[in-house]
Amino acid sequence: MRKLLLMLMFVASVSWPVLAQSTIVGSWKTIDDDTGKPKSVVEIYERGGKYYGKVTKLFRSPGEEQNPMCKSCDPKDKRYQQPVIGMEIIEGLEKDGDEYEDGTILDPENGKVYDCKLWVEDGKLQVRGYISFLFRTQTWLPYK
Repeated sequence: MRKLLLMLMFVASVSWPVLAQSTIVGSWKTIDDDTGKPKSVVEIYERGGKYYGKVTKLFRSPGEEQNPMCKSCDPKDKRYQQPVIGMEIIEGLEKDGDEYEDGTILDPENGKVYDCKLWVEDGKLQVRGYISFLFRTQTWLPYK
């Protein structure tokens, strides 16, 4: 019995980091493509079998507006003129194997909504926004 318990503890300790890195659920730090500096924190969560993400923090310099509004969003979008902090920018992703797809992502800076696909690779979140065959992929880092 003791050996079985030790073996189970060993298996759990070895597989826990792998499991922890394979989910998109959690908080992720976004990185600015141009400066390479942290831009925001997005919390991704599951609701009703689909996955969503909202901005929980912005990394802003003292001279910048600390919680800007989405002024560039489409006026028909419910996020138009809403504060970016607390805004749901990822909507409706569905798990498909190791990927999460068939949802959308909003870029609050330009107000554009893109089709979206996410997956974890080497403990980092790969975030792909695309229109048709044109896409851009960002790497988001775990945020503790």
